[in-house]
Amino acid sequence: MKMKLLSVANARSCLRIGKCTRLPKGYYVPAASYAGGRTFGDVMEDVSKIRNIGISAHIDSGKTTLTERLLFYTGKLAEMHEVKGKDAVGAKMDFMELERQRGITIQSAATYVLWQGHNINIIDTPGHIDFTVEVERALRVLDGAVLVLCGVGGVQSQTLTVNRQMKRYNIPCLAFVNKLDRGGANPYRVLNQLRSKLKHNAALLHLPVGLEKEHEGIIDVIERKAVFFDGPMGLNVVEEEIPPDMRAQTEDTRQELIERVADADESLADLFLEEKTPTEKEIHDAIRRTCLKRTFTPVMLGSALKNKGVQPLLDAVVRYLPNPTEVENFCIDNSVEGKEEKVVMNPARTSDNPFIGLAFKLEAGRFGQLTYMRCYQGALNRGDTIFNTRTGKKVRVPRLGRMNADELEDLSMTYAGDISALFGIDCASGDTFVTKGNTHLSMESMHVPEPVISMSIKPVDKKSNENFSKGISRFTKEDPTFRVYWDEENKETIASGMGELHLDIYAQRLEREFNAKCILGKPRVAFIETLTNKVEFEHLHKKQTGGRGEYAKVIGSVEPLPPQENTKIIFQDETMGTAIPKNYIAAIEKGFREACLKGELSGFKASGVMIRLTDGMAHQVDSSDWAFQQAGEAAMRKVMEDGLWQMLEPVMDVEVNFPAEFQGEVLASLNKRDSIMMGQDANDEFVSLFAQTPLNQMFGYMTELRAKTQGRGEFTMEYSRYCPMKPEIEEQLIEAHRREQEQQNKNLKRKKN
Repeated sequence: MKMKLLSVANARSCLRIGKCTRLPKGYYVPAASYAGGRTFGDVMEDVSKIRNIGISAHIDSGKTTLTERLLFYTGKLAEMHEVKGKDAVGAKMDFMELERQRGITIQSAATYVLWQGHNINIIDTPGHIDFTVEVERALRVLDGAVLVLCGVGGVQSQTLTVNRQMKRYNIPCLAFVNKLDRGGANPYRVLNQLRSKLKHNAALLHLPVGLEKEHEGIIDVIERKAVFFDGPMGLNVVEEEIPPDMRAQTEDTRQELIERVADADESLADLFLEEKTPTEKEIHDAIRRTCLKRTFTPVMLGSALKNKGVQPLLDAVVRYLPNPTEVENFCIDNSVEGKEEKVVMNPARTSDNPFIGLAFKLEAGRFGQLTYMRCYQGALNRGDTIFNTRTGKKVRVPRLGRMNADELEDLSMTYAGDISALFGIDCASGDTFVTKGNTHLSMESMHVPEPVISMSIKPVDKKSNENFSKGISRFTKEDPTFRVYWDEENKETIASGMGELHLDIYAQRLEREFNAKCILGKPRVAFIETLTNKVEFEHLHKKQTGGRGEYAKVIGSVEPLPPQENTKIIFQDETMGTAIPKNYIAAIEKGFREACLKGELSGFKASGVMIRLTDGMAHQVDSSDWAFQQAGEAAMRKVMEDGLWQMLEPVMDVEVNFPAEFQGEVLASLNKRDSIMMGQDANDEFVSLFAQTPLNQMFGYMTELRAKTQGRGEFTMEYSRYCPMKPEIEEQLIEAHRREQEQQNKNLKRKKN
């Protein structure tokens, strides 16, 4: 017999004011589904009822579509809309016009929903590698995540990146295999990839009832029931008995699930060894314990576009992912100079503890300067004064709220565990805010990848210069991977970022948001120069022209770092005594780093070096910060002349997907671009090739790939590492730099004459 279940949250979405006055015919709300009568405006006093989660995946896996369904089924939306401009409104979380035009997520967007009495804060993140910092900073402040996988594509290149980011911040996750309605969908292959490629101890909690066009619902293997999603937009959750032809498979899958969880959980392992059958509650509890420890990954199935499997996913978020008290968060105590001590923060939702919050994302929109902040300890009231631990400045909080995509709900107070939005706060991504007397406390900063591509950028007309500067200033503050500087030699502005799309999006935003149409130059790869031998230095900077002079002496060495650290510049002060007063050390380091901005071989950044300052000398009157900065810069220039240097280039992990019939042509095109083949994966019709290719060789590849595959091929790539380049390419770059220098010298002579 069919049981029609409609939760209060679902009922609310049908009974929105002005939409309809009664539930659809045949629907009712059972008392058991009522979740304590909480409303969105309620303050969630019980921290165990809070979940902070992110939706992360490879590009085009259905993250935004899934988030749209989460909002609808929890009553936040009265009606659903689609991505890629399939309707006039567009998806709620892709509120930027560029996102709706291109059909991709560019900025992470925050919202919150209520499900079974639990407040779930959700951040929908981009899938494209060019916007990876959006995922990075979202995961930095979240407690759990939903890893969305395409039922056809499976584990793809950006999935590997997202998985690495989750591991970096120790984020427990659920896996949701989406798009089971598409041709070629195979959740069992995706499960095997989760285990083999991502090394997850994973098992299915669901089985699909039909695939592709015949996908009808799922089977819950723990509770042994078939679940279908009928009625308008899948609102009617119908439970039935398992079809007879799937009962044996259900029992086998259930047994495999218990074995996988028992491998990671002692309590369930004891029951398993005693040959006792665990109850449903014991299985759920064991999955929760192992999920929190990241020793097991539950895998759920569905199709967000076809409104199947979303409600069980919400149940799993509440059931398995951690609340803020179950995640240990640390701050750093800098009260003792030169010594950092980690302190565990108290997640209690009370104002008894000092406030500590992390600003993880900046955004400027119709509400003005917006700062997204995660509160880790204590409470923050509207009107409170807080301190930025990086700058030492105090700021008053004039307005406090929480975001639902681009909509704002004002708050009077925010507690530990909440993600809120502050207005009128001048800060940068990664800044820590505290109350008075706690400025010695700060949060660990997030990982920010280095840009790999540069282009010249300039406004079309001089009238736009002011708006252009305003836009660049705002975007560089919002996005730490977008960097802009003035190249003195070439007399042009250079923008650096994570890829061509990254820079193209910012050029379009400058035109749309600041009325400053821009021209982008040809892309230039961010090569680096690195040292291969140890070089000693001793440099005296001395000037006397009447009055106070300049005096600074620095002694030490520069040596190469290991290959895995070739993008870093590490400066170590190893001076003893008072030969160089400590207040000059920062100026010396600045001088060395300034010199590293332009290498000797080809003018690219010097990197992968350890600078050791061992000795030096100062003058009581003539020494200054400026003198020591000049000494450090000159010493590094001498090291560049005396040392043996080589050039490195960024190598990308490339994944190419195409019909199997074109495998020969695609393989040849990758080999032509100096690719190293790392492996391949194939299903019935399509092949995925995995390779490592120099970024410099990948420009224009999309056009070539489409030509070779009749427009059906696509590829993605992400930064892997820096490696030595071919000697002939290095020679070309060095020669080009030499000719450029000669031309500049000739131009200078002409000007003088």
